[in-house]
Amino acid sequence: MTVASAPGKVYLFGEHAVVYGEPAVPCAIERRARVTVERRDDDRVRVDADALTLSGFTVAWGGDAGETPELDVPTTLVEAAMGYIDGAVAQARDVAREAGATDPDAGLNIGIESEIPLGAGLGSSAAVVVAAIDAASRELGADLPREALADRAYRVEHEVQDGQASRADTFCSTMGGAVRVQGDDCRRLAGVGNLPFVVGYDGSAGDTGELVAGVRALREDHDFAADTVAAIGDIVREGETLLRGQETPLGELGELMDFNHGLLSALGVSARSLDAMVWAARESGAHGAKLTGAGGGGCIVALDDSAGARTALDYTPGCEEAFRAELDTDGVRRGP
Repeated sequence: MTVASAPGKVYLFGEHAVVYGEPAVPCAIERRARVTVERRDDDRVRVDADALTLSGFTVAWGGDAGETPELDVPTTLVEAAMGYIDGAVAQARDVAREAGATDPDAGLNIGIESEIPLGAGLGSSAAVVVAAIDAASRELGADLPREALADRAYRVEHEVQDGQASRADTFCSTMGGAVRVQGDDCRRLAGVGNLPFVVGYDGSAGDTGELVAGVRALREDHDFAADTVAAIGDIVREGETLLRGQETPLGELGELMDFNHGLLSALGVSARSLDAMVWAARESGAHGAKLTGAGGGGCIVALDDSAGARTALDYTPGCEEAFRAELDTDGVRRGP
């Protein structure tokens, strides 16, 4: 049996704008998806996901490839999750074939455990795909360098998300730390110290495809929306300069986060629950706070080195969970 885990992420700056060639700075956090892979004696693939938590319900799914769980709820995110696993298995088998492995099409038992809620803006799909490709490739007899792993994970997300994915999530999950992504140019930012993140989660999941399409339509119809996207890119560049300094100026970074949230709200991707959590964190003394990910529901991230934001979020109506999130510096991790 082969095991790998990969971290989720928060966006310090740049979501949505990264789709249009602007830079973004996502940061890996120490909340992980863990994937175990074991060969079977046949050519089937069986997936057991102990906890795929979606908008207040849980799906426990195990079955042969092509089998669909029976649900009395919308299945969009479940079908996407299955698509990510199918894509990861296809990539791992391709890697094994290229490496000359003895049986690259061997059947696999795949187990998934995740601390990252699906669709909440914390990079759950990227973490699962990165860990699954790494574990499955090694179980089939091949080994991928991190850069190649990040690229193959991106290909899966790009296909499942109908060409609307960026490299940000998969690169960040693979490499860990704070990273800078602009188009195909991906790099880890050196020398970034721990950032005191606090995450608030409203228990819901936004529809990434719908939200990205909404921003695209605004950008095509209105010059001001295109200018707003470009302004988010300017925020990222200024924030990157601050992160490269000898000390991390939390106050200035927080101010940029506040600006970024305002621009994302102007693009229509915030939500009442997200705004409530952002303001609760700010009013409790956080350096700054913003939504993270596609928006529409899910999570906010605050920068706070005190207990104020976490406590305030615990008492904010609509916040289902609040937690401190340490910066993860490992990225994909092999073993338990």
